[in-house]
Amino acid sequence: MTARTSFMQRIAAAPISWGICEAPGWGLQLPVDRVLGEARQLGIGAMEQGALGWLPTDPSQQRAKLEEYGMQLLGGFVPLVLHDPAQRDEMLAIAEQVAANMQAAGGSYFVTAVVGSLDDWFRPEMDDQSWDELFANLDRVEQVCGAHGLTQVVHPHVDTLIETADEFFRFLERSQVKFCFDTGHLTIGGVDVVAIARDRLDRIGIVHLKDVDGPVAELERAGELDLMEATQAGLFPSIGDGIVQIAEVVEALESGGYDGWYVMETDVALTEGEPPLGEGPVLGVARSLAYLRKLEPSSV
Repeated sequence: MTARTSFMQRIAAAPISWGICEAPGWGLQLPVDRVLGEARQLGIGAMEQGALGWLPTDPSQQRAKLEEYGMQLLGGFVPLVLHDPAQRDEMLAIAEQVAANMQAAGGSYFVTAVVGSLDDWFRPEMDDQSWDELFANLDRVEQVCGAHGLTQVVHPHVDTLIETADEFFRFLERSQVKFCFDTGHLTIGGVDVVAIARDRLDRIGIVHLKDVDGPVAELERAGELDLMEATQAGLFPSIGDGIVQIAEVVEALESGGYDGWYVMETDVALTEGEPPLGEGPVLGVARSLAYLRKLEPSSV
């Protein structure tokens, strides 16, 4: 049997930790070379794609840019409208194009976010027919991903159609597609993430390690802050600084035999210009890494 790669060798980063986000109007997008350079200085060797268009859109150029910094591409976050039959063909065409490009760029994970609209991520009222359409279309996207050698993982996420605990467990019951185990968004949705790490390892395709500030999360849940406002208020602090039981999650996953990637995420939104070199988001990423180093299997 091949030995499992060590925990820290399976730690990757996401551009959202530097403010690179797919959500409309999120804020400043830092230059690619700055983000990749800072990540590499921290010893990170794998990166998610970030907002479409942030990295070069040509797959060969995207691969070359990542290789310039010794990086491999894990995959990318793909918002799709899947509950509306009128948009089915358009969304499947988008999925096909993104999957083909992701395969050519060397990616492995197609991270599906099921949104109400590509423009504003509103949450429509869902009836049984809408849910049926959504799950049928997830299966269709699964076929697209399989044809391109990609693993589809559904991302439970604030402001998407799989946000709350009820919606997440509906997904687990109705779909066989794997999911992106995002410890932050699932916590906000009311899910016991330690129990999920222990009991649903069979469905986890990739892990997003994200912590949550409890009081800010309460304001977001109450509708007093939207997602961007909450993020600016510190909704997702450095890993280890919030309410999520990160150590317990990692222990459950590692002891259960999980051998996949962990993607660190400390979401930020940059609205006051580019921070000086050596400052800004990289400090939060470094703090998260320092915490995760304490969770090597010998110490968890």
